[in-house]
Amino acid sequence: MHVKFCGFTRLDDIHTAIELGVDAIGLVFYPPSPRALTIAEAQALTSAIPAFVSVVALVVNMSNDQLIELADNVGFDVIQFHGDESAKQCQMLAASVNKRWIKALRINTEEDTPTSVKSQIDNFSDAGASSILLDAYHKEKYGGTGARFDWSLIPKDSTLPIILAGGLDAKNVASTLDLPIYALDVSGGIEQDKGVKDNAKMRAFMKAVKRERWQNETP
Repeated sequence: MHVKFCGFTRLDDIHTAIELGVDAIGLVFYPPSPRALTIAEAQALTSAIPAFVSVVALVVNMSNDQLIELADNVGFDVIQFHGDESAKQCQMLAASVNKRWIKALRINTEEDTPTSVKSQIDNFSDAGASSILLDAYHKEKYGGTGARFDWSLIPKDSTLPIILAGGLDAKNVASTLDLPIYALDVSGGIEQDKGVKDNAKMRAFMKAVKRERWQNETP
């Protein structure tokens, strides 16, 4: 199980996350978000991230010019499209900056089915996505709500590796280990306030992941 911690605004929090062994650091570039960063702030944070830890840039309905400016000034590895971008738009935007990309799908527990989720995943797979992220739907927000969707809607035969987000914390990590997913993406579940991480919660989350991984692998 791979782990991404998302929504950093402080250098000390990034140092702690790296010490704990996270696979990816997520930075938010969506101005309405309380976790949003400016280019200058992102430059300061990414300077502390060593090789072999991926930097993921979360964007929401960003224009091509804005994305090019971001890529020209911030060293990130993967784009996470978290808005209303179509598969074709994601493909074109990512190609303009020569980056791999992830698409976040907001899953509506009342309307979606495993079949409809799989169909959406197939669409982004055909467009070249590296992975798909599944988060909870909210009619007024694009993410970061701390809400869970019905995990039974996760398709078992996805054409893309699935990253699970939404309402995750150290207490429910164990419930995710048997799901057909590739990684966990957590933000609110490791915070003391929006964009301010909690060292104890970060440690507890990674401890839970490592404990469950070890138990899963032990015969």
